[in-house]
Amino acid sequence: MPSSARTVREFRQSAWDDHLARHVADAARSWFAEDLGHECDWTSVALVPAGASAELDVVARRTGVVAGLKAAAIVARVADEQLEWRSLVADGAVVAAGAVVATLGGPTRSVLTAERVVLNLLGRMSGVATATRQLVDAVAGTPCRIYDTRKTVPGWRLLDKLAVRLGGGWNHRMGLYDAILIKDNHLAAAAESDLGPAAAVLRARQFVAATFPPQRAADVVVEIEVDSLEQLKAALPAGPDVVLLDNMPPDEIARAVGLRNGLAPEVVLEASGGVRPETVRLIAETGVDRVSTGWPTHGAPWLDLALDWTVDR
Repeated sequence: MPSSARTVREFRQSAWDDHLARHVADAARSWFAEDLGHECDWTSVALVPAGASAELDVVARRTGVVAGLKAAAIVARVADEQLEWRSLVADGAVVAAGAVVATLGGPTRSVLTAERVVLNLLGRMSGVATATRQLVDAVAGTPCRIYDTRKTVPGWRLLDKLAVRLGGGWNHRMGLYDAILIKDNHLAAAAESDLGPAAAVLRARQFVAATFPPQRAADVVVEIEVDSLEQLKAALPAGPDVVLLDNMPPDEIARAVGLRNGLAPEVVLEASGGVRPETVRLIAETGVDRVSTGWPTHGAPWLDLALDWTVDR
């Protein structure tokens, strides 16, 4: 049964909102403290007249998905409320090398002070979004979705996960607090009680029902990680929402899909491990519903963007 035909619990998905805007503003203050110390941009003070103003272009140096434009506007305001940020494309847009994606104008000293922090933000988020789009494009035509992981830069998780969404991917759990994911180490830690996959799922369901109000409990995803077909066969009768197939080769994933279809077609299967642009299509063609990967958030290159002075302005 294709995943689109199932009624399944979904992880909370990232979107730009007031909470994220406040998060960016708080983070930006620490980013500028890191870059300026408790002093200032002495180079600009030494060379740029105090009353000078300018408007510079934010230019993509290579083709990719631009992400972080709304966040960059917040960063600019934190740097100096007189700065004006103007986005010329939408977050998540694919742009060609040489495209002007935004402008930053105002007091020249402030523009130059904000430059590196803004470009770091855009480069990181756009790199994650571009890498995610590579994976999404690679599985086009299959029902398989691309999900991220918790392999994110400390302090950057909300932005990394937003970038994944802007690249066309889906968010796995935001943190340890918003889903149940039973991994091999959890089973190992409970080894003394001889807790197998099915018993672990059932205990997790009981815990959720006893701990959370009914409305929240109904939304909590219960997922279990397995690394063999034997573990999968044991876990399926307990009715997890999702089973994570950890580091299985494509031929074994295909057998897992067949096993799931026969025993518990309502359970979602997720594959993870060794996912790259060159491998993801083969994994998706096994019939698995989801592929989760940390590659976009921990291994993908940044998108090169620059702040260019326009001579004719």
